Amino acid sequence: MTEIDRKGLGHRYWEKIPMAKMSRPQWEALCDGCGKCCLNKLEDEETGEVALTRVACRLLDDDTCLCSQYPIRHQFVPECIVLSPKTITENLYWLPQTCAYRLLHVGQPLPEWHPLLTGRPETVHEANASLRGQTVSEFDVADDDWEDYIIEEPT
Repeated sequence: MTEIDRKGLGHRYWEKIPMAKMSRPQWEALCDGCGKCCLNKLEDEETGEVALTRVACRLLDDDTCLCSQYPIRHQFVPECIVLSPKTITENLYWLPQTCAYRLLHVGQPLPEWHPLLTGRPETVHEANASLRGQTVSEFDVADDDWEDYIIEEPT
């Protein structure tokens, strides 16, 4: 995926259309392109707390913070989660704090830097809300070393 298509979706549609009623293009356009959901995470078995690591899925493009094979990602990463109105509740616990899907699901507004508000995909990076240039490929880090790459989530 080289860019998220946000054209012709209706002015502030996310404030008028419930997530469950959004068209696929409207749903996909909610993604801010931060890349955080494509980071490998560690979950504490006792507390359920989820920690982000800088270790990214093999398909994450570190320059764009988008999946390099989005339409066919399951051919390469079968366990990649498909987020949808039906699956959001079960995945809410690991979604990034600034994620539009999470925010809208809990009734909060989009952050001011979100590309749907600014009209520019670069604003997520300008606001330092993305992981652009900060990730390492999962191919380059042994699973046992992921703890060395835990990060605090950018806000």
